[in-house]
Amino acid sequence: MKRILLAGAAALALAGAASAEIRIAHVYGKTGPLEAYAKQSHDGLMLGLEYATDGTMEIDGEPITVIEKDTQLDPARGRALLAEAYGDDDAHIAVGPVSSGVALAMLPVAQEYERILLVEPAVADSITGSNWNRYIFRTGRNSSQDAVSNAIALAGPDVKIATLAQDYAFGRDGIAAFREALEGTEAEIVHEEYVPTDTTDFTAAAERIFNAMEDVEGDKKLFIVWAGGGNPMGKIQAMDPSRYGIEIATGGNILAAMSAYKQFPGMEGATYYYYEIPDNPVNDWLVETHQERFGGPPDFFTAGGMAAGIAVVEAIRRAGSTDTEELIATMEGMEWETPKGTMRFREEDHQALQSMYHFRIKVEDGVEWAIPELVRELTIEDLPIPVRNQ
Repeated sequence: MKRILLAGAAALALAGAASAEIRIAHVYGKTGPLEAYAKQSHDGLMLGLEYATDGTMEIDGEPITVIEKDTQLDPARGRALLAEAYGDDDAHIAVGPVSSGVALAMLPVAQEYERILLVEPAVADSITGSNWNRYIFRTGRNSSQDAVSNAIALAGPDVKIATLAQDYAFGRDGIAAFREALEGTEAEIVHEEYVPTDTTDFTAAAERIFNAMEDVEGDKKLFIVWAGGGNPMGKIQAMDPSRYGIEIATGGNILAAMSAYKQFPGMEGATYYYYEIPDNPVNDWLVETHQERFGGPPDFFTAGGMAAGIAVVEAIRRAGSTDTEELIATMEGMEWETPKGTMRFREEDHQALQSMYHFRIKVEDGVEWAIPELVRELTIEDLPIPVRNQ
C-alpha cells in the first residue's frame, strides 16, 4: 500500500508541477564563431529527447516544449536570457551554453532562480569547480577530463611539452588541469603560450615557443588546446617545428576541424567522442538516425547534446516531478546511458563522469577528415578526475 501511495504522489507531483507541459530552455550560442558547435549541440539535444521518450516527446503524458535562446556568445546576454527563461518563460530546467565564458556568467542566475542549469558543452573546470553552485549539473566533459586523458596519451620518459591555448576560461583552465595531470609522470610542461580567442596569425606565438624549446633536451611536443577557427595546428606546422625537434599534439575535435589533422598521421591524443568508437545501442541509434536525417555521421557535440537530452528525460521521469529539489536529489549519483556508454553525475560537484578515448590518427583516402583510431577506452575508473569545488 505504501508503494502505491508513493507512486501516486509522484505522478500527482509531476502533473501539478508541469502544468500541462514540461518546459526546457536551450540557451546557447546559436550564432557567432562557435555556431557549428551550437548546431550540433541542439540537434543532439532534440535527438536525445526523442530517443528517451520513444519519439513521443512526452514524459509521463506531459508534452515537452523546448525554448531556444541565442546568447550570441555574449556573457551578459547569456545571463539575461537565462533569467528570462526562468522568470518569464517559467522553464523548469535549462541546458547550455556553448562558451565557457558565457556559462560562468550564467551560473549565478540558476542559483538566484533556484532552477537547474544543465551545462552542455562548455568545458572550463571552474564551472563545476570554484564557480559552482548546487543548481549546476554538467553532462559535457570538463577540462580535467580532457587533461587527464591527454596526459595518459602523451606522457612518457623525458617528454617535454610546450602548450598553446586561448586566453580565456576554456584555455586557461585546460592548461592548468593538464599541468596538474602530468604531475607524477615523467613528462613536464616547460613553456605556456596564451593568445586571444580570435587569433589567426600564430607567427609570434610560434616563434616564442620555438625559442623556448630550441635548447630543451628530450621528446619535445607542442600541445594545443583550441576551440573554433584559426587552424593553429596547420599554420604552426607550416612553420616547420620539426626544425627544433617539436611534434604537434592535441585532443579531439569536430569533423570539420579534424580535416587539418590529416597532416599528422600517427599523432596521438585523447578525444571526447568519435562516432565509430563507442559500441552500444544508444550510439547505434544516433549514428543511423543522424545519417538518415542529416546525410552524415553525428559529430563531437551531437553526442553531448544527446546525452543532455536523455539526462533531462531520465531525471524528470525518475523524480516524477519537475520540482528542483526533487530533481537534484534524483540526479546526484544518477547513472544513465548515452552514446558514449554510461555516464554518472558525481554527487560532490554534479560533473558527469564518463569515458574518454585515447586515439592515434589514421589517414584514409576518400575520408575528408583524419580518423582518430581507438588505442584504448579510458573508463570512469581509469580517470582520476579531481573535485575542485571544495
